Amino acid sequence: MTRELYISVDVEPDGHVPGTSSIVSLGACAAALRDDEGNVQPLDAGDDANIFYAVLRPISDRYVEKALRVTGFDRATLMRDGRAPEEALPEFAAWIGARAAEHDALPVLAAYPLGFVWQFTQYYLHEYAGRSPFGQSAHLDLKSAYAVLADSAVRDAIKRRMPSALLGPKDSKTHHALDDAKGHVDLLLGLLRWRERAH
Repeated sequence: MTRELYISVDVEPDGHVPGTSSIVSLGACAAALRDDEGNVQPLDAGDDANIFYAVLRPISDRYVEKALRVTGFDRATLMRDGRAPEEALPEFAAWIGARAAEHDALPVLAAYPLGFVWQFTQYYLHEYAGRSPFGQSAHLDLKSAYAVLADSAVRDAIKRRMPSALLGPKDSKTHHALDDAKGHVDLLLGLLRWRERAH
């Protein structure tokens, strides 16, 4: 069986689509390892080696004021203090590669909701790091996984309708990319271990 390293990723952008909008902050947490026998082992989210976080300089003059306000940042601060994507994204790709190599596993991006996070992450990795360590399809949508496992409509697969025990105590939506990436770890683990919970 293929060994996989699940990396929980979250982004906070200033708009709706990459290219015209910018990632304001990006957070990631190496969350779990599926070993050769299919066993799922959680990783220590408190270990600094298992986390990545960056606040980024905007790549476009276009942004949605409401979306920017949600991030908690303002344009002047981002232009002054944000990291250049050309610097931060190669570092992010290297971090993913190092975590995957450490566990001798292939990296998988896990997100809620995947479509939003994936489009921004892939665009930035290809544009500024030259490639994505996730390839074109190594991703897990926590929303869709829940819908299938719980026999729920996709549009009903929302957190307020999920069991609180599945979400875990760390789940929140602070709009801090790293906090939210860490907050999705319990949901990820619960979904990966769904079969164990059912028995």
